[in-house]
Amino acid sequence: MYQNDYFYLNNLKSIVFLGNLSNIEELVKINKKLRINTTVITGTDQSKQINSRLKHYIFNKLDNKLKNFIKKKFDPETTLFVSLGARYIFKKEHINEFFFNKLINYHAARLPFDAGGGGWSWRIMKNDRIDNQLFHIIDEKIDGGPIIDTQSSLIPKNIITPKEFEEFRKKKFKIFYSNFIKKLQKQFKFKLINQLEYTGNYYPRLKTKYNGWVDWNLDAHDLLYFINAFDDPFEGASTFVNNKNFKKVFVKKAQVHGGEQLNHPYMTGLVLKKNKSWIIVATAGKYCLILEEVLDQKGKNVINKINVGDRFFSKKEVLDKAKSLRIFYNTKGLKK
Repeated sequence: MYQNDYFYLNNLKSIVFLGNLSNIEELVKINKKLRINTTVITGTDQSKQINSRLKHYIFNKLDNKLKNFIKKKFDPETTLFVSLGARYIFKKEHINEFFFNKLINYHAARLPFDAGGGGWSWRIMKNDRIDNQLFHIIDEKIDGGPIIDTQSSLIPKNIITPKEFEEFRKKKFKIFYSNFIKKLQKQFKFKLINQLEYTGNYYPRLKTKYNGWVDWNLDAHDLLYFINAFDDPFEGASTFVNNKNFKKVFVKKAQVHGGEQLNHPYMTGLVLKKNKSWIIVATAGKYCLILEEVLDQKGKNVINKINVGDRFFSKKEVLDKAKSLRIFYNTKGLKK
């Protein structure tokens, strides 16, 4: 409960996870060690990523069916509801009547600076090197409720791709979550921090297939961050190449390189040099890019078939669509 600007629980016995997170099984194990019962409620799409051995319940709507399920199964005095990327739209009546005003959200970024979705990709594009673990109270605003607990740390320099960022996040969150729950068990009172809306930013969700098209007019560093943002575990940033063997390709494993002669903006995308395992590509500025992976549509690295004089390019219409298309997900998956 929260009262007089403090959040605390008098007798925590059950935790209900809403949604899914890649390391949800580790959180269940933590709860078990702390003698806390765990229930997982999720939607059809997110359930596909949950290990079948982990018992979970599928509800695609916040309706009377879910409301009755919760009221029959959980004690409002001893239960905490935790959203882990849940795709439900929480209204005031849901928060009050379904979740007994004990609904909080985990957000893996700083608030209010990084509200919304898009995972690590937006933050990699911005070259954000600060990891943040955070719980906040859910209200009707997206990521807008008061902050309960937060912890920041620097991201190691060798972490580059979304996959590496996610592995780092999982390690940090496991510790953060365990400490948070232990404090709640001890009835620790967390001083709530209200978010200042005028300092906040909202970032919409992204999907690599639609949003990950390379704009070769960007400077070398922005190109690097953009390509990194759609690297593993995603298929890579999309572009075309004027090589008769390929049309659309996906680029990964990029580095900024300053060892060549000066470029001209018209050279951007040109393959200037070729090695057995990497190529040097001109950009619109003074730096070049080194690329180690150019994947065909079957995911095979075909960098050895890219030739000097070939040019990477992205058509204006695909770039316009990548920027104009808004991505939405619900409990059943991508909304079309």
